[in-house]
Amino acid sequence: MPPALTTGTTNNATTLVLFFLLLLALFPSAFHLLWTLPTRFFYPSHHQPKSIRSLESDLRTTIMWFQKQFTLPPRPRGSYLITDTVLKELPEIKSYKVGLLNLFVQHTSCALSLNENWDEDVRADMSDALDRIVPEAGPNGEALYRHDAEGPDDLPAHVKSALIGASVTIPIKDGKLATGTWQGIWYLEFRTMKHQRKIVATIQGEKA
Repeated sequence: MPPALTTGTTNNATTLVLFFLLLLALFPSAFHLLWTLPTRFFYPSHHQPKSIRSLESDLRTTIMWFQKQFTLPPRPRGSYLITDTVLKELPEIKSYKVGLLNLFVQHTSCALSLNENWDEDVRADMSDALDRIVPEAGPNGEALYRHDAEGPDDLPAHVKSALIGASVTIPIKDGKLATGTWQGIWYLEFRTMKHQRKIVATIQGEKA
């Protein structure tokens, strides 16, 4: 009988140790707070060690998420500055002290980018440069691509989209987009006909 009792006690102790280690792994911040709790009796709040004050601040800080879909006005092929449109569609940006804004276009024949926001000639030159890099036809008008289900501009639009990219991420600082002086958000349309494009905006950050 005594050996059985000893074995049972050992198993219970092992279970408690494993349970304690699991809690420690899942809630390290809470464990640290409990571990330092006795120091509150020896240090007034304004004299607490910096590590305790920092931990309490971290626990109070909540990272907030926000997501919204909006639609851009239909545009034909070209490069367009849409910074003002984004700000109009996303007034929620103003409520974030610090964070990130991700814009993702849900299509395969257009793109988003950050570039020159002042001289509109830059946008026209960009569209022309991409047309030279990915032409619709050869020098003698010969077909260059297999995929032309929606016309000769179909496959070139996909290639340009792959080159430029479908998303941009911009930091938020004190309720504003932290872009450079000459940076603006571009929407690049690669199809000849007008198309309506949808954008998913995702904000992650700390609110003011």
